[in-house]
Amino acid sequence: MHPTIERMTEIVASGDDSKIVEILAEDVRFLPPTYWKTWHGRAPVAAVLGHVGQVFSDFRYRRIMGEGKDWALEFQCRIGDRDAVGVDLITLDDAGLIAEFEVVMRPHSSVGALREEMNKRVMTDARVLEFRDAMR
Repeated sequence: MHPTIERMTEIVASGDDSKIVEILAEDVRFLPPTYWKTWHGRAPVAAVLGHVGQVFSDFRYRRIMGEGKDWALEFQCRIGDRDAVGVDLITLDDAGLIAEFEVVMRPHSSVGALREEMNKRVMTDARVLEFRDAMR
């Protein structure tokens, strides 16, 4: 497994989302499952991912597939009282940092619950509001 992917699984397992910044490329792009916009940049993406870590519970990776720069990490979690499954699609840059991070999830009702919880958090977080121009 690529060291960055291994480190990501360690960070997720630790619950310390402040460490995610160390494996993100400066110009990382994050494509969330909740809307058709993309977050750009290390600091904005780290701030958003920090909230995701607080919204998901019982999170675990079920399978990790990939090689080289392209990886798919299948996960399951809970969002409130709803179960969800999804896949983190990750592309690494030449330095081995996460350059693109796309999340796909199901079922639709769980994605809706995620969107609702994330909106409650990010709309009141000064860090994220500062980065609103990073979403395009």
